[in-house]
Amino acid sequence: MLKKTNKIRFQLQQVGSYLSGMIMPNIGAFIAWGLITALFIPAGWFPNAKIAALIEPIMVYLLPILIGYTGGKLVFGTRGAVVATLATTGLIVGAEMPMLMGAMLMGPVAAWLLKSFDKLITGKVPTGFEMLVNNFSTGVMGMLLAITSLFAVGPAMEYLNGLMVNGINYLVHHQLLSLISLLVEPGKVLFLNNAINHVALGPLGIEQATETGKSILFLIEANPGPGLGILLAYTFFGVGSMKQTAPGAAIIQLFGGIHEIYFPYILMKPALILSAISGGIVGILTFSLFNVGLV
Repeated sequence: MLKKTNKIRFQLQQVGSYLSGMIMPNIGAFIAWGLITALFIPAGWFPNAKIAALIEPIMVYLLPILIGYTGGKLVFGTRGAVVATLATTGLIVGAEMPMLMGAMLMGPVAAWLLKSFDKLITGKVPTGFEMLVNNFSTGVMGMLLAITSLFAVGPAMEYLNGLMVNGINYLVHHQLLSLISLLVEPGKVLFLNNAINHVALGPLGIEQATETGKSILFLIEANPGPGLGILLAYTFFGVGSMKQTAPGAAIIQLFGGIHEIYFPYILMKPALILSAISGGIVGILTFSLFNVGLV
């Protein structure tokens, strides 16, 4: 049973790491978009309509295409990146919202499909025709996936996003947003923190920040409070090696933003997940009380 649990945990960690691998190489673009938004939207520090015109194209076109390209390249190199970009373009045209989540899905899937096709024809292409076949397979696969994304995947992702937005809006309007910690904190400990932040809360926060100038959603998963509290508890009340390593882990977690470092401390004593959930709830309540949000 323990071996099976460890295997599931490893697989979940791999998923989280892969999703993070699509985002982190492009974090500079997100920072650039965030700075332009913070400075030049009507609610920003230096409102400028001409510069603010960059915000929507970057969010709607550039960021999803960068994510799709990176995801495709991780799976199948440059050709995977090309077909992933075509599939992502179909998503963008087929939906009326930023397709960040869709790009995270279709980028790797498109590259995997092309990679699988290449395996099927390996050794069956006449000598000298390899480049021709590679180019046409990429083009045909890209066309089919772009059309599929346009008519099916894009609208489906838009519908799912609508459900998520409605759910979060319901929690916000009923002063129940803190209850999201019941899902977020256990998910983080299963190494899904990057997936939760980049796939779910981040895109919704970007939409909210564009409209209002800031968003509390950027702070829900990223809040270091629950993890810091657990590490401080180990520091003062723990025993053995866990007590000795907790202070250093607390510094890394708080100032370095490496949440993963406190997950093993919870997994050692699973009941501490209740502490993490409680910390998350209190943190969100505090943010809500003081109308806190990030740009």
